[in-house]
Amino acid sequence: MKIWVDADACPKVIKEILFRAANRLRIELILVANQSLATPPSPYITSIQVAKGFDIADNYIVEQAKPSDLVITADIPLAAEIVDKGAHALNPRGELYDKENIKERLNIRDAMDELRGSGLISGGPAAFSQKDRQNFSNALDRFLAKAKRSI
Repeated sequence: MKIWVDADACPKVIKEILFRAANRLRIELILVANQSLATPPSPYITSIQVAKGFDIADNYIVEQAKPSDLVITADIPLAAEIVDKGAHALNPRGELYDKENIKERLNIRDAMDELRGSGLISGGPAAFSQKDRQNFSNALDRFLAKAKRSI
């Protein structure tokens, strides 16, 4: 099992949680971004820089991820591709996407895009909070514990 991170927009605090988990559990963690990323020295943590461009990092993650892998992303279309591939996706706020909820999330995302495009609403998600950080940490721990039991 590997953990892939859609790292361009991933909050720093989430990366730090992932760094600790990778080292503690000896799980390969791969951050994918279209810019250079600083990572702590570790045999379990790598950073891959892809070319700049729309969905280049997302496409790389989809190509590389295997069904046992976990992808950390706030990008719902990327999460949908990962779930369709049989892998797992977790957003930085702690929501685990699966076959039961990903279609609904895509529909909500598309509806919100339409509302923003028509000017009926503005803005994006709420600021990242301490509760979001805790929710992510708890969801990651639950996922990794379950994955470890199934190995």
